[in-house]
Amino acid sequence: MAGMQAKVKSVLSGDTVVLVNQRGQERTLSLAYISAPRLKREGDEPFAFQSREYLRQLLLGKNVNFLVLYAIPTTKREYGRITVVPGGPSLPEEIVSEGWAKVREDAGRKEEDEAALAYLDKLRGSEGDAKTAGKGLWGKGGQIESINDLPDPNGLVSQYKGKKINTIVERVLTGDRLIARLMLSDTKHVQTMVVLAGVRAPATKRTTPEGKDVPAEPFGTEAHQFVEARLHQRLVTTQLIGVTPQKQLIGIVVHPNGNISKFLLEAGLARANDQHVTLLGNEMSQLRQAEKAAQNAKKGVFEGSKAQAAAGPLDADYTVSRVLNAETIFLRPRSGEERKVTLSSIRQPKPSDPKQSPFGADAKEFLRKKVIGKHVKVTIDGKKPPSEGFEEREVATVSINDKNVALTLVEAGYASVIRHRRDDPDRSPDYDSLLLAEEAAQKDQKGMWSGKPSAAKQYQDYSENLQKAKMEASVLQRQKKVPAVVDFVRAGSRFVVLVPRDNAKLTFVLSGIRTPKPARQQGDKAEPFGQEAYDFANRRCMQRDVEIDVEGTDNVGGFIGSMYVGRESFARTLVEEGLATVHQYSAEKSGNANELNAAEQRAKEGRKGLWKDWDPSQDIAEDEAGPAATNGTNGAAPAAERRKGDYRDIIVTHINEDGKLMLQTIGTNTTGALEELMKSFSSFHLNKSNATPITEPPKVGDIVSAQFTDDKQWYRARVRRVDRDNKKAELTYIDYGNGETLPWSSMRPLTQPQFSTQKLKGQAVPASLSFIQLPSPQYLPDTIRYLFELTEGRQLVAIVDQIEQDGTLNITLSEPGAPVGETINAELVREGLAHVPIKLKAWERSSPDTLASLKKIQEEANSEHRGMWEYGDSLALDE
Repeated sequence: MAGMQAKVKSVLSGDTVVLVNQRGQERTLSLAYISAPRLKREGDEPFAFQSREYLRQLLLGKNVNFLVLYAIPTTKREYGRITVVPGGPSLPEEIVSEGWAKVREDAGRKEEDEAALAYLDKLRGSEGDAKTAGKGLWGKGGQIESINDLPDPNGLVSQYKGKKINTIVERVLTGDRLIARLMLSDTKHVQTMVVLAGVRAPATKRTTPEGKDVPAEPFGTEAHQFVEARLHQRLVTTQLIGVTPQKQLIGIVVHPNGNISKFLLEAGLARANDQHVTLLGNEMSQLRQAEKAAQNAKKGVFEGSKAQAAAGPLDADYTVSRVLNAETIFLRPRSGEERKVTLSSIRQPKPSDPKQSPFGADAKEFLRKKVIGKHVKVTIDGKKPPSEGFEEREVATVSINDKNVALTLVEAGYASVIRHRRDDPDRSPDYDSLLLAEEAAQKDQKGMWSGKPSAAKQYQDYSENLQKAKMEASVLQRQKKVPAVVDFVRAGSRFVVLVPRDNAKLTFVLSGIRTPKPARQQGDKAEPFGQEAYDFANRRCMQRDVEIDVEGTDNVGGFIGSMYVGRESFARTLVEEGLATVHQYSAEKSGNANELNAAEQRAKEGRKGLWKDWDPSQDIAEDEAGPAATNGTNGAAPAAERRKGDYRDIIVTHINEDGKLMLQTIGTNTTGALEELMKSFSSFHLNKSNATPITEPPKVGDIVSAQFTDDKQWYRARVRRVDRDNKKAELTYIDYGNGETLPWSSMRPLTQPQFSTQKLKGQAVPASLSFIQLPSPQYLPDTIRYLFELTEGRQLVAIVDQIEQDGTLNITLSEPGAPVGETINAELVREGLAHVPIKLKAWERSSPDTLASLKKIQEEANSEHRGMWEYGDSLALDE
């Protein structure tokens, strides 16, 4: 048959195909003289799919010769004949003889050509033979239930999960979305959208509902063409694994040569989709490898990408020196400065989430037990640069015995996984494993996913006063080597320790020795080797499990005794390193004089530390009883060790729009009591008999129970303003400091004495940062964001410098164990997000050293044009 040549791109029905020539031009051609059943959205005609399927298998992708016999002028629809080349069957003869199409009754009615009429007679003869044989349309049945609107996609996934479904790809919408006919059985099909599992392809060109054309993203068209060339109208298998938030099916689509998602990634025409990790499980690793290969080859969407510069040493050995929280740790190398890193791709229990925050302490303790003092392998995965006032952070994978510490936390339910932007390279190499572990922990209700926080330990501070200290000392003195944890290092020989089995918090002082004093504040002068002694104690003891022997108390509530780190007396270790001297009187009183004197002699002979210039000929005994000799010793003059100022362990619960802070003081009688109250409070509100909302207008100042909008939990709140017309009230949550406006229906009267402020006063305390002034409104949002980053979820130490008449605390904030002068107040000044006040208050003027230090930092920020100083001296301009 003479005619034109083309390739069959698609088959629309049993009598119509789409052809494409070598130039890519398409034309639709219907087979002459015949008609086949139609595929319709409202329901297919009997045998419509079978007829189309026969023609699809016969022609799709084949080279053909075609001849146009006639066209309908009104519709311009062309009709003709097709022959598969070389030497293939001819149509419409083939399909009529197989019974999958009928000769139209009006065929040839106006035909005068003898050859055409003879051809029609042949077709009718073939049709008669097929009808007699009961072939195709002339057989029985043929009805297939075809569903286009899927009412319950989740139900379908549950029913067919793990099964491979034969599928015809009817249309390729984009590189990662198809219209597919899922052949659930011989008589039931579902035609719906399927999203390719594990990939996200660039968008193709589209038109908005308003008629505006949106151009394709780079490589969006290429991705579409890639998938269309391989899948369009092809028979594939689909394995359903999930449903998108838009109720679209997610499936693994396997083309005869393999998973199309893998080929798409290898070609650089898509990125791996993190949201599908938990659905794909271990199969995601193959897709990651394909993506990595395209990245390395800089194919497609990765062609302009640059290799991520290493942010630090890879696979370096460190020792974990401190655990800040369940996501941030401090590392000490063999030499050099301590390094702070955040575990890649995970987040500690959110302090702002009432359902997660109770697990913060458990998560930190879990991590502490796993890593403190351990040698770890560290790979720096990247750096989060400072952004909008947030500090730069190194993110790292930390491993012990080849096990990712972050993965251990997630598996235990003590951390969640960060959902990264798709172009964010600073992520854990075990990211997929983290997502799978999170899903498993949630399913097994582990850790913070259990919804049942363990009773938090409420440590009672027995060093609060001398009377309490003596009571606890009498108990501890009867025990030997009591297990404890060093919570804070105040000086080389002075610590805050926790005794878990007694829920006791103690200030603990090593007996028998004297360590030189470190500098209390920046600008203060330390005694020789005072800072070295402090740093040594910090390295060896901070957050370590230790044992203590209590011998007695000092005059201010400190506990005196021996502390053992790894079964070694730490007092002896300090003396041996030349970082402490023996206080003879207290050493003899404790019974450790011989051991300590021998250690001191070894330090002298080794010319260590304090004894670097030791001259044996001038070695004379010190006067044990003299004030100069006993100043700052442990046991003889403990009062000299008292800190100046009012130190409090706190957590910032809220930051107001003006930068004022709301704090909770951590302690048995504060946050501990609040936690107990909230447990009872929650149980009270679960009782339906107590579900009586406020019906009458509340009064300003009333304490009520209010259901917080974000988590639907109940908290104590004070009424600030009442809107009678709309039946609403503006509230402040008295234990956290934040507020909102609620309808009266979300409030309940609070008259029960066990929840009153007389039982436990509101725990949110207002505070301002001392010695600094926040910037103008232009820079204030940056300051608040940065302050939030520095304080969110962190237990901090606040030095109360002054208390205003309204109860507002003026405080200096720092992290526990932070070096002297490293305060959050100073950090804000350093970043140009606060400045030293122009007009000082009387109590501020009484701290000239602190002010001088802050002014020096301010000058540095000004000279480097940070923050509010970006255009020069903004204060001078304001004046």
